[in-house]
Amino acid sequence: MFSVCVFCGSRFGRDPGHERDARELGRMIGERGWRLVYGGGSVGLMGVVADSVMTSGGSVLGIIPQRLMQREVGKGDISELVVSRGMFDRKERMIAESDSFVAMPGGLGTLDELFEVLTLKQLGYHEKPILLLDRGGFWSQTTALVDHVIAQEFAAADAASLMECIDDVPDIIRRLGNINA
Repeated sequence: MFSVCVFCGSRFGRDPGHERDARELGRMIGERGWRLVYGGGSVGLMGVVADSVMTSGGSVLGIIPQRLMQREVGKGDISELVVSRGMFDRKERMIAESDSFVAMPGGLGTLDELFEVLTLKQLGYHEKPILLLDRGGFWSQTTALVDHVIAQEFAAADAASLMECIDDVPDIIRRLGNINA
């Protein structure tokens, strides 16, 4: 089964469009029979995308550290909820279980997850696609930072090509469909 790991916020953020995107992304993942792999929480965008996949008939694997079971409200009404020892175990399992990665808007945890998969891809640990859902240019400062690191010669010139910014959910789904073909 094709598995899409979605990194996203445990909050909703300022733009209500992010919640709509989470709902649409989850629905489209579920309708295609793909599996969602995500952080296992019920709160914020995380909870919305998981609920939407489940309502659309999809499968959901949530992976949440024991320490966050209360804070992020571990989601028990999904296909499978795994409680990990900590954040490192969570990320390792999420990466191993996934065929592709989509980063939606989120906070420091989302940035941590994104940079982990970018670094592992740069080092040759995986060749999985990394897509950034870039509603309203949310990721523009992040991509500018990567460009700056490249310009300062702390990363190879092709480091920016490790990820792909895409403006809307239907284009993300089309790109994932091409990968899964």
